[in-house]
Amino acid sequence: MSRRALRRLRGKQRGQEPLGPGALQFVLREDDDAEEEGLKQEPAGRRPRDTGKEGVCVNNRFELINTEELEEEPVVNGDKLDCVPTDRGRASHGRTETKTDGDGAGKSAASEQSNSSCKLRKKRKQQKSRKKVTGEAPENGQEDIDHILERIEDNCGVARPGPPPLGSRKHVLHVEHRHLNPDTELKRYFGARAILGEQRPRQRQRMYPKSMWLTNPKSTWPRYSKPGLSMRLLETKKGGSTFAFEHSEEYQQVQHRFLMAVESMEPNNIVVLLQTTPYHVDSLLQLSDACRLQEDQEMARDLIERALYSMEYAFHPLFSLTSGTCRLDYRRPENRSFYLALYKQMTFLEKRGCPRTALEYCKLILSLEPDEDPLCMLLMVDHLALRARNYEYLICLFQEWEAHRNLSQLPNFAFSVPLAYFLLSQQINRPQHELSSAREKASFLIRQALTMFPGVLMPLLEYCSVRPDSTIASHHFFGPNAQISQSPALSQLVSLYLGRSHFLWKEAAIMGWLEENVREVVRAVDSGDPAVGACESRRRVLYQRAPRNIHRHVVLSEVKEAIATLPPDVTTQSVMGFDPLPPADTIYSYVRPERQTPVGQANTVALFFRSLLPNYTTEGQLEEEGGGIADGLDRVQGLNRLMIAVREMMANFQFNDLDLLHRENPEDLDNPEGLGQGEGEDEDQGEGEWD
Repeated sequence: MSRRALRRLRGKQRGQEPLGPGALQFVLREDDDAEEEGLKQEPAGRRPRDTGKEGVCVNNRFELINTEELEEEPVVNGDKLDCVPTDRGRASHGRTETKTDGDGAGKSAASEQSNSSCKLRKKRKQQKSRKKVTGEAPENGQEDIDHILERIEDNCGVARPGPPPLGSRKHVLHVEHRHLNPDTELKRYFGARAILGEQRPRQRQRMYPKSMWLTNPKSTWPRYSKPGLSMRLLETKKGGSTFAFEHSEEYQQVQHRFLMAVESMEPNNIVVLLQTTPYHVDSLLQLSDACRLQEDQEMARDLIERALYSMEYAFHPLFSLTSGTCRLDYRRPENRSFYLALYKQMTFLEKRGCPRTALEYCKLILSLEPDEDPLCMLLMVDHLALRARNYEYLICLFQEWEAHRNLSQLPNFAFSVPLAYFLLSQQINRPQHELSSAREKASFLIRQALTMFPGVLMPLLEYCSVRPDSTIASHHFFGPNAQISQSPALSQLVSLYLGRSHFLWKEAAIMGWLEENVREVVRAVDSGDPAVGACESRRRVLYQRAPRNIHRHVVLSEVKEAIATLPPDVTTQSVMGFDPLPPADTIYSYVRPERQTPVGQANTVALFFRSLLPNYTTEGQLEEEGGGIADGLDRVQGLNRLMIAVREMMANFQFNDLDLLHRENPEDLDNPEGLGQGEGEDEDQGEGEWD
């Protein structure tokens, strides 16, 4: 027999040689002492030299590959192993079986390997069954990354902002990652094949190694380079963490150049700036507004997504989009860009037909500063919840926040919540007692809303193209006097709600239910219900003047009916797309340097006086020549010199009184050039000759 065949019989083929002492030993430790003792036992001929170590010596390196995925018994040469020693000394490829002196060694090696593999499989099965019972790990044997991070941070003592408990009032602000992706909603409408069909070839040529929750980078975008935007943690208190975006010195210089481009009122200057810094956030926001005004909606949405990508790339490791406990102060200008980018993305998603995703963005904006609500998202969250048919969330938000936020005093919540109850009562798949209780609750709340805001009914019917009954139209409570008696602030809220959500009331069943409750309110008013007078006095007290965040929301909403009701002090201001109506108590981390402009180039008044008086000098020139004159004294001296120069110039002016000259010498007035009579005749004759 050849030496190669003997090696195969003894298990000494390449890759099957016994390893050295302590090499590649797979140590199995079990609580069961009997199993541990059984694993330690080995045949005498194959015991490793280091007898002090516990474990099984694996002779074949390839036995360690995919051991935990083997759930069935192994197959050797088409036969299943039953965890008993088998003879691995059989020659393959049709060779005749021979017995030599090395058969015992081959059998011992085969029995050792089969025993170890069987016990490994038993241990893996026990571990998997234990994990399934306790529920410590999800599918594929991998533990959830959130649980791993929480366990590590608990051991290290690091406070990580997480989702609030179910009983807290901020739980309604919890955001789900899967609902931030509009593809999730579009798949539900059109199917995964229609949505993912265009994305599969793009994934092969992906240039960006990092995907985000808010946006997915596109191959058409410029290559990302960090623009100098970062985020830092300011403080952690009361279960919430406050963060703030930061601008580096390079980013500050770009920001100054952007402000100069905005003051020039030329969008091409912003385009030039984006060519050098393609991920400057404020430039992307401002240029997006310019593209939207030119009705290039696709480009405007693409610029907003690029701005969100740049800001999400700069997130702090502890900043969480979904917990509802991370705060961003709107008074800091660096944070406002993130608010506005989220708001503009939300409006694009709503127009795209993804109200569920837009609702999640609305919750995210509201969670960044729920107490102040700088963009007044409470005026829009009800509209998105109704469009997304998420009636339970709207009712839950109203029930949890009504006690401390008085949501029923807002016209949008006063009418949207009963509408949500009524739409719940129309669902067939619910028990009958739930449907009846929802219908009663809806009728009770809509009567309260009509009593508190009677000026909503007639404009709502007009929007829905419904002609009201003559008794209702001529009634003093719902007639024209109801709209005239409203304060400007209340009219603004009503116009905003009706301009945005009137189409939700156009169904015939809703109109029939509304008509029934309107008649009930008319009966209560005619009977002299004291609740009617209480609501009227409350309207006079509450709606004196709208706060600045409501004005900011109206400007961003672009609802024409609401914009027409803005006060003059708001309409006369210049509103910029990157920072509309900034708060009065702004917290500046850095100040824009003053522009040093030459007087002879920019100051028109100085140019005028310098053209008349060459010796006229300005305040800046005197300061350079004098070398350190006080600002107040220099300004007074400059004004005095200016007044003296003006007096001298006015004194040299001479005016001729034509009436006085005509009285003294009328002949000279007829001949102002002093020409003689003869000369005039000669001129006349000369002129006649030309004729």
